[in-house]
Amino acid sequence: MTDRPTSSYAALTGGADGSHPDERPVGAATPDESATGATGQPRWPRVVIVTGTLLALLLLAAAGGVVLGRSGSDGLAVPPADSVDVGFLQDMSVHHENAVQMAAWARDNSADPAVRQLAYDIESGQTAQVGQMRGWLVLWGAPAQSLSGYMRWMTDAEMGMGHTADGVARMPGMASSDDLARLRGSVGPAADVMFLQLMLRHHEGGVPMLGYAMERAARAEVRNLARQMLTAQTAESQVMRQMLTERGAAPLS
Repeated sequence: MTDRPTSSYAALTGGADGSHPDERPVGAATPDESATGATGQPRWPRVVIVTGTLLALLLLAAAGGVVLGRSGSDGLAVPPADSVDVGFLQDMSVHHENAVQMAAWARDNSADPAVRQLAYDIESGQTAQVGQMRGWLVLWGAPAQSLSGYMRWMTDAEMGMGHTADGVARMPGMASSDDLARLRGSVGPAADVMFLQLMLRHHEGGVPMLGYAMERAARAEVRNLARQMLTAQTAESQVMRQMLTERGAAPLS
């Protein structure tokens, strides 16, 4: 097995040295160990790893329930269902899952080592964060997704969110079903560019949500998580813009 390449993203954010909030889950495979398409190896190890990571994070969250679920480090009670804290965790989990879908495809299919490395970093980091967010929601007795629509917790923000051409409401930056179909139907350098464009738009679309949660969430844990996400995604966005320039492409308008 060859060593996993070090990307410019890893250099910016600290990679797997434990210094970055998006560090890889323990036991996670590297791109060369589980990717298909470019490497020709089976996909099922990645599915097992992702599922196992989510379960492990849920169990860890449950073990810490006395601290996080009941009183919190700031002494507050469980956030109500209509709070910024709950709404942010619900919506950002959905937003992250959309990114994980794209990253998993690029990780399995791209022949470009830099693209596969970036996709792996995004997939593993955001999968871990989804597990953390869903764990808190379970502890607080809140559903995994909002039943009243997206981003209702951003009461004084004008997000311009409506229904897409296929009639599905989605948060800013999220790839539509048509976007995902086009990505999966593309090959070679064109597929790499499309992935970078869609993921950059996805990251930048989530910035208002992250900023709002950083300022308005009642729980320190939630504010800190939003801050960590914003730091990581800002670094990734810078790298994606550079990668697009190197490939003679521009971000989506």
